[in-house]
Amino acid sequence: MAELIAGMFTGSRYKWSQGKVARQITFASLVIGIAVGCWRLSSTQIGEGFAREYGVPIALFVIGTWASFRIVNIPRFAEFLISVENEMNKVSWPSKPELFRASLVVIVVIFLLTAILFSYDIILKAFIGWLLGTNK
Repeated sequence: MAELIAGMFTGSRYKWSQGKVARQITFASLVIGIAVGCWRLSSTQIGEGFAREYGVPIALFVIGTWASFRIVNIPRFAEFLISVENEMNKVSWPSKPELFRASLVVIVVIFLLTAILFSYDIILKAFIGWLLGTNK
């Protein structure tokens, strides 16, 4: 906890040249979440007047953006994001034809399983109806 508090109030950026993409995506995701929350807050009835309707959400957005920037520069979290980016660089991504074939297999299997479950449902419903004597 002390590391978190100390990291929030330092002015330096921890290893700023490493893990840039992971940090930028994490920061952008946090800011988008904060922006949506502030927008929702401004659309609720928290009172009348410009300060309550817009001032509070804007102030919370500024504070949240600052906190997000500081969070991605806390040494432990920054090290995690750096290692995530390093591991993502090692991934071998499929080519377009491979991706198309794999997606097609998944879609076909989903439809087949849906058809099988549907037929099981119809057969079970008919069997239970026959047992209870409700089939006409």
